[in-house]
Amino acid sequence: MTRPVVGIISNSHLINDQYEVHAGGSMNSSAVAVVANCMPLLIPADPRYVSVDELMDTCDGFLLTGGRPNVHPEEYGEEATAAHGTFDRARDAIALPLVRACVARGQPFLGVCRGFQEVNVAMGGTLYPEIRELPGRMNHRMPPDGTVEEKFALRHEVTFTEGGPFHRLFGSPGVMTNTLHGQGIKTAGKRIVIDGYAPDGTPEAIYVDGAPGFTMAVQWHPEYNADNDPVSRPLFEAFGAAVRDWAAGRRPILQKTA
Repeated sequence: MTRPVVGIISNSHLINDQYEVHAGGSMNSSAVAVVANCMPLLIPADPRYVSVDELMDTCDGFLLTGGRPNVHPEEYGEEATAAHGTFDRARDAIALPLVRACVARGQPFLGVCRGFQEVNVAMGGTLYPEIRELPGRMNHRMPPDGTVEEKFALRHEVTFTEGGPFHRLFGSPGVMTNTLHGQGIKTAGKRIVIDGYAPDGTPEAIYVDGAPGFTMAVQWHPEYNADNDPVSRPLFEAFGAAVRDWAAGRRPILQKTA
């Protein structure tokens, strides 16, 4: 039986600092294939090669992955500074309109780290360039040293809105997560509901209010050890179920707007 297709949004990358590639972590493919039970398809996130319409007709759902480059601040009306880090404008040009198109159509997506920030920016929100410089905030960045296991270790709790979709999904008002990000939400975009926070007040879980499809996004990296982690697994299972519903024609009912 053919599995539904999840498009995994890639990042621009250089091998040996000179050979251009479109890259995606293998743990993303594993989470999609093993836990969500869908076929992972790496998308070259560049408008020179693909269009949003083509992607939506080809894929049943999308994983908006993390990545070292950040959303360019021009996308939310601010000037770039050194604190904003590096950028991937080609990915901006695909991911941001893709989010809006999926929200309008009801097509499922799951946002992770940069993908979480893309969802907020796509809906009109803004970002802080460096969370750790804000008074009272912790350092959410990846530890500079250590093994992969140490970098992705659980580091803080995320507390959810009581009775909200994340609380219902995980069956708990709070979960422990890893944290590997420098930026974070400054102002929430239109219809963005912040449904989970770190202990220092940093937004960690969001969804799009009133969207007909699956629009969950998290600031942490649930793709790591997704097959075994008690938080990651239900998130990817729920995403996979939404993608299978879409592929089978069980589509959400779109509400008419004035």
